[in-house]
Parts: sequence; structure tokens; C-alpha cells
Amino acid sequence: MGFGSYDESEQQDQDNDFDEDDGVSVHENTHEGKVSFDSDASQDELLDQLNEIKGNDEDEE
Repeated sequence: MGFGSYDESEQQDQDNDFDEDDGVSVHENTHEGKVSFDSDASQDELLDQLNEIKGNDEDEE
């Protein structure tokens, strides 16, 4: 026999009432465009902040 018993009626075609319009569109929230950020901080200041954040994360581990 097999690996276990099962009800063959469960394996037959089942009549399900699914509405295709109820599905989720993966492209519903697709956006194309640019993102830009304006900052008064210099590149060096931003890198210092990043290094500070990274240093704090290492201390927590």
C-alpha cells in the first residue's frame, strides 16, 4: 500500500468559488521615478554619523 490512508474524494476536483478579481496585483504599487534628498550636512559629516552608528551596533553585540 502507500504511506498512509486518505480519502480519495479529497483528491478529486473540488468546486471552489474563487473570484479572480479578489487577487492582489503585484504591480498595484509599482512606482517609477527618482528619489532625492537635500541635506545641509557635508559628506564627511554624514560619513562620521554612519561610522558612529556602526560603532554603536558593534557595541550592542
